[in-house]
Amino acid sequence: MNYQASKSYLIFKRIIDILGATFGLLLLTPIFIVVALLIKIENPKGPVVFSQIRVGEKKKEFKMYKFRSMVVDAEEKLQELLRYNQVTGAMFKMENDPRITTVGKFIRKTSIDELPQLINVLKGDMSLVGPRPPLVREVTEYNTNDLKRLLVKPGCTGLWQVSGRSKLGFKEMVDLDLAYIENRSIRLDILIIIKTLKLLLGSKDAY
Repeated sequence: MNYQASKSYLIFKRIIDILGATFGLLLLTPIFIVVALLIKIENPKGPVVFSQIRVGEKKKEFKMYKFRSMVVDAEEKLQELLRYNQVTGAMFKMENDPRITTVGKFIRKTSIDELPQLINVLKGDMSLVGPRPPLVREVTEYNTNDLKRLLVKPGCTGLWQVSGRSKLGFKEMVDLDLAYIENRSIRLDILIIIKTLKLLLGSKDAY
């Protein structure tokens, strides 16, 4: 399989990333303000934006930003919930995760919690389209095939996110990510972005 991309594609993709992220941040500023206020009202002592170390292209670690959708001590409570994991492989998903706040349930269902990742796109850590950026602990469980997901920059959205998301298992996610990497093009990126925008206001597959 060929996982290499042309230089012209990578340049054009970066231009789209910068323009798209800049436009998105400007356009969505009112939503950012409202969400920040709602999060603060629900829990005045907790931070609005949650940062977490993720693994990107060529195993480079970076700090990824999201609106906080869980209780402040969510990571500490994770160990108690691992037995309820509803997906296979190196990933944790739980439909009725008790760590998720009331505001968090809404912003997760609409994927609004992901919007601060546009900052990561501007920084160059992520792209608008690419594989989901994994946690460090997830990568430690990867086999040789899974590691191919890290050949490219991770994305805010991708083929997995618009193909079923939480309804799919880890293996299906890897297969979709590798299919994207092998067939990536500006046309495919734009199609994924368009489909993401259609899902943004009412995704039933995100939890």
